[in-house]
Amino acid sequence: MADKPTSGEILGVPYNFERPSFGRMLSSYWQPGEGMLVEKPFGVGYTLNLANWRSWIVVLVAGALLWHQEQSSSSQEQAEEDEPVEVIVDDDEK
Repeated sequence: MADKPTSGEILGVPYNFERPSFGRMLSSYWQPGEGMLVEKPFGVGYTLNLANWRSWIVVLVAGALLWHQEQSSSSQEQAEEDEPVEVIVDDDEK
C-alpha cells in the first residue's frame, strides 16, 4: 500500500498533518514579509500571520465584537431580572 502524503494541497487549499513542533508553530504564525494569511502549521487551511499589522486589526475587531456581545447579553439578563411584570386578567364573560 502506498504511503499517503502528510502535507500538500487539495483544490488549492493547503493541508499539513505532520506532527507539529514548537519551532514550526512559531515560524508559521510569525512570518515577516508575508501576507496576512499563511498556511496552518497543522490541519487544513490558512491562519493569521501575526507579523502582519492587518492580522492584529482582525484580532482586535474580533475581540471587540466578543466583548460587546458579552456586555449586551449580561445587560439584557440584568434588565430582565430587574423589571416588574404586569399581568392583566380579563374576567368579563359575555
